[in-house]
Amino acid sequence: MIQVKEVVKQFDKQPVIKNLSCQIEDNSIYGLVGANGAGKSTLLRLLVGIYQKEGGEISVDGVDPFDNPTIKESIVFVPDDLYFHNGYTLKDYAKIYQSLYPKFDMNLVNELAEKLHLKMNVAIDTFSKGMKRQCALICAMATNAKYLLFDETFDGLDPVVRNFMKRCLAEQMTRQDTTIIMTSHNLRELEDICDHLGLLYQGGILFESEIDQLKTNMYKIQISFKEDFDETKFKDLDILHYKKNGSVATLIIKGEEEALQKKLQAMKPLLLDFLSLTLEEIFIYEMEVLGYEFEEMVSR
Repeated sequence: MIQVKEVVKQFDKQPVIKNLSCQIEDNSIYGLVGANGAGKSTLLRLLVGIYQKEGGEISVDGVDPFDNPTIKESIVFVPDDLYFHNGYTLKDYAKIYQSLYPKFDMNLVNELAEKLHLKMNVAIDTFSKGMKRQCALICAMATNAKYLLFDETFDGLDPVVRNFMKRCLAEQMTRQDTTIIMTSHNLRELEDICDHLGLLYQGGILFESEIDQLKTNMYKIQISFKEDFDETKFKDLDILHYKKNGSVATLIIKGEEEALQKKLQAMKPLLLDFLSLTLEEIFIYEMEVLGYEFEEMVSR
């Protein structure tokens, strides 16, 4: 388990991570979404022990990862800005990982490289951006490390390869009880693979939740009545958003579906429809309640 409590990180006396707290359970996929400059990369480097914090506590399986070679053997970090030595092949790169991680699986590298049409003996610096990302991802998975940390995980990958890599990561988590932490400025890249999401904003976790919980306690409802009505008709409900167009109102409501159905049916509506919400819509409405514009947080 990874635990972060009131962590502070500064550069040139400027705070980048501000009293950040979160807990990442074992055998889960935790997604961090946020705009460029929100602190995503800094947080990952703190978790892997590259940076030293100025305040707070970080523990990975009960120990601080900074300057701790033993715990680092259980962590792999793939940064956003990939670097490969000139002339090194995928085979060379895999051998470096093999020397650092005792559970490294070279057969898995060969298997995934073949499926992705990556040549093992060709210099990586001749590859495209997406192919380089694929090399880094498959070598990280082949370590069989307990913790995999990916910054801008799917940057440069086309949709087909992105979906393939998501399947591989999900299989890795199931097969090895791996905990995966991945960042992106694009919520859509994370919503179909992560089971927990956090929104990082100006160096802190502004909002986090299990995805299943998010999707089961918020509903978009269209409703209409014979008589005229306004938002006050629903004053006893937890309304996040209300908009009326003609005689039909659209509401975003938090609560249990069965209880909401019972309350709304008791009002004897002419029309009552429960509609599905995308994860992006859920985040947008949650941020509106907190007084923020979601798009400003993830698209810079």
